[in-house]
Amino acid sequence: MKDIAVTEPLLRVEGLSKSYGRRIGCENVGFDLWPGEVMGIVGESGSGKTTLLNCLAGHLAPDTGRVLFDTDAGMVDTVTMSEPARRMLGRTDWAFVHQHAQDGLRMNVSAGGNVGERLMAVGARHYRDIREKAVDWLDRVEIAEDRMDDRPTAFSGGMRQRLQIARNLVTGPRLVFMDEPTGGLDVSVQARLLDLLRGLVREMGLSAIIVTHDLAVVRLLADRLMVMKSGQVVETGLTDQVLDDPQHGYTQLLVSSVLQV
Repeated sequence: MKDIAVTEPLLRVEGLSKSYGRRIGCENVGFDLWPGEVMGIVGESGSGKTTLLNCLAGHLAPDTGRVLFDTDAGMVDTVTMSEPARRMLGRTDWAFVHQHAQDGLRMNVSAGGNVGERLMAVGARHYRDIREKAVDWLDRVEIAEDRMDDRPTAFSGGMRQRLQIARNLVTGPRLVFMDEPTGGLDVSVQARLLDLLRGLVREMGLSAIIVTHDLAVVRLLADRLMVMKSGQVVETGLTDQVLDDPQHGYTQLLVSSVLQV
């Protein structure tokens, strides 16, 4: 059986801009993201990368531009879709991994309940099936079954982040937005989390957009890279190509600052 050629991107971004008064958050950003592709967005604090991510994920309304997502009905502009439709998209085909896990978890709900809630949000009702799937996903993110009834407040930072990942991926989304997913974690914990993320992305064939200031993270996870400065994309290309042979002066400074550490 022949593979079916992919003719449409999973996500198409056109002319996306967002300002806060006179300050530019992001300006005229456009790109295509293909099924199974991981895009990294890097830049210093204030470069606009988090504003862009939040506009893409529907957390912020852009001033101009379109965010087109490939659905059963064709490419749909998520900027203009209704709020209920966007919320459902965020429970099914989309997921968002926050830098601070507590922003993406119910801290007063058990680990198993956090995973089960997302299943119930898309219509699951059979308790045994929900629990079995929650146990399976906790195992996949290396959280033991005997911690299932513990609340996230009893977990370490790395465990909370892994629980947030399980909560997000249990419904099988096609696109995951990640905001500094390893930020604030110890180096050894970061390495373990990155290895887990890389395995899940490959295993599930996920598309992802990852915002980070850490070039080592995008080197490991991202197929393609965008570099932002003052709200604008100043360089884009294959990750290794951009990092090994940066063309823009700002990218050269970013890369050289890492090499000098």
